[in-house]
Amino acid sequence: MRKYEVMYIIRPDVEQENVQAIVDKFNGIISNGGEVTKTDVIGKRRLAYEINKIRDGIYVLVHFTAPAEVVSELDRIMKITDEVIRSLIVKDVA
Repeated sequence: MRKYEVMYIIRPDVEQENVQAIVDKFNGIISNGGEVTKTDVIGKRRLAYEINKIRDGIYVLVHFTAPAEVVSELDRIMKITDEVIRSLIVKDVA
């Protein structure tokens, strides 16, 4: 299993309870074959550029270890989740 980190941005109009539900959902997907090391809900920040007329977003950073199958499933689920504006999964080299 490799170390990864994922950062995703949730739409700013999502309620705080729903933000936590989304974070728990993605952490549950990771936990099906991997292990979540650290989850950090950074909070609402200004985007570097406008995405679909949205200027702000709720940033979440997760460090985890998992096999490649879990990473591809997580990426697939993030792409079809309407509340997620952008996501990026990278290998953690540190």
